[in-house]
Amino acid sequence: MDKETEVVRASVKTRLRRGLRFLRTRARELKMIGKALVSTKHPILVHVIPMRQCNLACTYCNEFDDFSKPVPLEEMKKRLDLLADMGTSIITISGGEPLMHPDLDEVIRHMRRRGMIAGLITNGFYLNRERIERLNEAGLEHLQISIDNVVPDEVSKKSLKTLDGRLLMLSQYAVFQVNINSVLGSGVKDPEDALKIAHRAVELGFTSTVGIIHDNNGQLKPLGPHEQEIFEEVMALGKRSFSRFNEFQHNVARGKEHNWRCRSGSRYLYICEDGLVHWCSQQRGYPGIPLAQYTPEMREREYSTQKFCAARCTVSCVQQVGILDNWRDPQNLKPMPMAPPAAPQAELVQIGQVRGDS
Repeated sequence: MDKETEVVRASVKTRLRRGLRFLRTRARELKMIGKALVSTKHPILVHVIPMRQCNLACTYCNEFDDFSKPVPLEEMKKRLDLLADMGTSIITISGGEPLMHPDLDEVIRHMRRRGMIAGLITNGFYLNRERIERLNEAGLEHLQISIDNVVPDEVSKKSLKTLDGRLLMLSQYAVFQVNINSVLGSGVKDPEDALKIAHRAVELGFTSTVGIIHDNNGQLKPLGPHEQEIFEEVMALGKRSFSRFNEFQHNVARGKEHNWRCRSGSRYLYICEDGLVHWCSQQRGYPGIPLAQYTPEMREREYSTQKFCAARCTVSCVQQVGILDNWRDPQNLKPMPMAPPAAPQAELVQIGQVRGDS
């Protein structure tokens, strides 16, 4: 049997554990939604960066380096405690490559101890059976891998060919939920790759989503007719994913601006390796305030602040968080400096080429 069509069935014990964790996680997610609808005073989703270093160097990526040290465990715990005290519902760990952090398992355990749903975005290269079992025991609930192509090229090594063996191990041993994200848009050589990757994900029992890459100027560019057909097929395969409830992906595919209320800086936070709060991965630099000094009043102001980049945003996780508040509380404020006393004003930076796979 060809390796890329091979399917290995998990043991009965693993399937039972997986089903139980799925039910528990779904119950917590429903509780999260209820809490978010009742109150707007807490973050729903926070991305935390435990290290910026990565083992890969994908040419489109602006979120890695090859030298940074991991954030010490005790400092990570302090940041997680601050977020838990804010009432945060979900933490997603990303990077860089978070599996390179030597204390990642304990970071996940601490998230779970503080009652937050635990997610992880990884390139998957460090996964093996032993690592998957450790993530199981730590209490991980969601894992996402973005696969860029079927065969590696000069742009990205994150291919189905290089990762399929690890996907097989995930299907056999993981008790957490796994999502595989494929990509379409500027710079993608073969759009059919996205469909092949999505079919493989579903074949292995995972959910499937698709991200759309901006053009070289960081602007929305509509997909071509054939790409749009593939996009719709992949979206149909992702029927078990929450992303199907959000129309913004269809607008991005058509190059249309999206009318929504971005609540970054409030309901969604991005905490970099230096412990600073940012709108998101693609607007690093604002507000640029240390998490320990980021007050409820600042979050409240950002909740009501209209984001200049919102209409052309492709950051799917921020968009999904926005669904819970789009129906209420118009935004009538403009961004303003919020640096704490004695801290330098950070420059607002909009980064060029962007992809919506978070």
